[in-house]
This record gives sequence, C-alpha cells and structure tokens, in this order.
Amino acid sequence: MKNIQAVIFDLDDTLYPEKSYALSGYRAVAELFESVLGDAVVTYKRMCALFDSPHRARVFNVILEEAGIDNTDDLVRKMVTACRTHAPQINLHDDANEALSLLRPQFKLGVISDGFLDAQQRKIEALQIETRVDTVILTDTWGREYWKPHPRAFEEISRTLQVAHSACVYIGDNRAKDFIAPNLLGWSTIYIDRPDGVHRSKPAPPGGEPQHVVHSLHGLDTLLS
Repeated sequence: MKNIQAVIFDLDDTLYPEKSYALSGYRAVAELFESVLGDAVVTYKRMCALFDSPHRARVFNVILEEAGIDNTDDLVRKMVTACRTHAPQINLHDDANEALSLLRPQFKLGVISDGFLDAQQRKIEALQIETRVDTVILTDTWGREYWKPHPRAFEEISRTLQVAHSACVYIGDNRAKDFIAPNLLGWSTIYIDRPDGVHRSKPAPPGGEPQHVVHSLHGLDTLLS
C-alpha cells in the first residue's frame, strides 16, 4: 500500500472492544435501578448472559419481564438513557494503542464513528482519543441520516486534514456499512476481523467489500509503508 498520508479509524470494535462498552453500561444500569430490579450484581450477571443470547437487542425488556414488572416502556427508555449517558469503563485494544503510537509520526490520524452522540462523546473522552489523533468526526453531530454509509464524514475529514482521497485509508470492523463510501471516493479500505467483533457476521453489500483484511493492528505501520 503506497502513498498513504492519512489513516482513519472506526471506533467501536476497531480501537476498543464494543462488548466492553455494553457491559459497562449494564453495570451502571444495574446499580442505578437496584431498587427496582434487586441485587445489582445478580442483575448485571444476567444482563451479561443476555448479551450473548438472541435477546441482545431486548436486554432491558427481558430483565424487567423476568422481574415481573408490567408497563415497562417508560422504564426501558430511562434505562437506555442511563446506559448512553454513563461514564464508560473501557480501554483501547493493545494493538490499537500500539498502532496509534507508531503511526502518529508518519501519518495524519483521525476517527470517524457512528452512534448516538452522547454515548460516542463519552467513549472518546474515556479513551482519550482526541489526544491520540488529529481529528474526530462523530456523524451523529449532523443527524442519523449522515451515519455511514453516507459519504459526508469521509469528504469532511479529507478536507480537514488536507489529504487527497487517494492518500487516505479507512480501517473498520463492519463490512455492512464501513467501506461503501470510502471505496466510492477512492480511499484504501481495511477490514479488521476481530474474533469477538459484534458485527463480524455481517456481509458486505455490493461495492462495500474491503480491499484488505487484517486480524490485528499489530504491524499496520509495515502494511501502510
């Protein structure tokens, strides 16, 4: 891979394990709603089990149903809000931490990430991402219609960093949406295939196939040179 000047990363499951964020949120919710749900440790363990089940998208609903609580819609909304606004206990993947350190002297670095703005801002703060890269774009700043695969974030970061599209590379974990826009714009694209990736099973649509696949960010500096 030649003439790369800017390396742009996705956030969730690319730079840190997305599951750790979910479990951090479950702990916060279990503690905040202990008076409703009972012992926070027991509730937290049950939520963790549900994450690895077909009920992942309905964890809070299932917890309330199992507690015998009716009319749960308002409580679920409050629990979702608590999860999204908690201070996450998360850490960078070791290979991501290494890559950010090794690449910074040679390349301009950035992050493009989807997700609800409050939650993504708290993740960026917890991981101290803004001290490690040149720019961060959270697409929900503009509204959900600008989440990937919309090209706006990729066009904006190219302008901000003053790097041509052909000299940019995007590294992400979700083949369903991460690579459609950068492929169209002439970027290089790399899929990070992590064994515990939440979106690992999602296939790429036509035009969304990554150009390269890696299983770790160790050695990324060699691949890009």
